[in-house]
Amino acid sequence: MVTDILPTQAKGKPLEVWFQDEARVGQQGTLTRVWSRRGTRPRAPRDTRYKWSYIFGAACPARGTAAGLVLPYVGTEAMNLHLVEIAKTVAQGAHALLLIDGAGWHVAKALKVPDNISLLKLPPYAPELNPMENVWQYLRANKLAITVFDSYEDILDKCADAWNFFATEPERLTSITQRE
Repeated sequence: MVTDILPTQAKGKPLEVWFQDEARVGQQGTLTRVWSRRGTRPRAPRDTRYKWSYIFGAACPARGTAAGLVLPYVGTEAMNLHLVEIAKTVAQGAHALLLIDGAGWHVAKALKVPDNISLLKLPPYAPELNPMENVWQYLRANKLAITVFDSYEDILDKCADAWNFFATEPERLTSITQRE
């Protein structure tokens, strides 16, 4: 039972279920599919430089709320920063059960988990269990596709714009992240 994995300070508090993941965005983009006439080869820009940033995102589908950061790197320090952001977004007096994948920085000994968050690691090789994967797919298809970034600052700005587009619309957030 879920309550068996929660710490003592979480007992009796409202429980929020959150999902967390990171996405790399930048140059060396992925292929993008577009509608075109059969037999034609439409052109799409592709950047061949090697600069990127990471969107750290977490969402609570039940509340329609999210917490995110755009950072130049991944690792334990970045995850600690993200955990602080999530902790600030958890409802007052509630406890968050944060579902994470098996990335090394999610389970590092130097990870500082706030008192109002408990981590629950998802099984390996099961991205379909984390609805944040849907968020990255949605943002890549609607806000980050076919983009050649002018500079590193442009990458950061576009990532922030894409995340804010997603995170500021509770209905969109819930629709994309809710599992039935």
